[in-house]
Amino acid sequence: MSGFREEERTVPSGTGRAALLVLADGRFPAGGHAHSGGAEPAVRAGRIRDAGELAAFCRGRLHTTGLTAAALAAAAARGLDPLELDAAADARTASPALRATARKLGRQLMRAARATWPSAELAALAAARPRGAHQPVVLGLTARSAGLTPGDAAHCVVYETVSGPATAAVRLLSLDPFEATAVLARLAPEMDAVAQRAADAAGRAAHEGTDALPAASAPLLDIMAETHAAWPVRLFAS
Repeated sequence: MSGFREEERTVPSGTGRAALLVLADGRFPAGGHAHSGGAEPAVRAGRIRDAGELAAFCRGRLHTTGLTAAALAAAAARGLDPLELDAAADARTASPALRATARKLGRQLMRAARATWPSAELAALAAARPRGAHQPVVLGLTARSAGLTPGDAAHCVVYETVSGPATAAVRLLSLDPFEATAVLARLAPEMDAVAQRAADAAGRAAHEGTDALPAASAPLLDIMAETHAAWPVRLFAS
């Protein structure tokens, strides 16, 4: 696609691991705080009632949708065509509600990314997808613009995958925030492993195409997302 090509990148001055902390920070103005990652409908359905069930929910999300999204982000950070990756993300997102959410979050992240780490590649994707590309694709391209690695992009996604529901559970259940943070800490080794799998898959996709990327899914999350989108009153957007 015109405007997108795989190339060697020079790390911009002033970037590095600190840039990853900025991108992964919950205070980065990308709109994620308004979304529960499926925790709100799971709480209402009685599937998350305490820290143990939160951990099980996060683990399931991490190894399915988290892996898929992390690989898309890592592939974008490697320089694969973001329009092809956006189409691949669409194909891997069965729920119309989740597709709409992913594009809304992508649009919000794009605004923050272009203000923070402006690049021609971000500008080209914004022009090609004015209503928003899928959030993991935008995140990967943001990481690339910040001089981060595909592995960094994957780590950012897997952390978001579990931190969103954990933060939401504190509000939804009045869960002790220390317990919620402990859930994240105990999942850290699995997060590292999933991020590595995602980065490895992105490496294969650079030679084999987007079909080499994971397509793990969680059908119950899709079903709950469609139900949640129809609620007249809800605390979180998704």
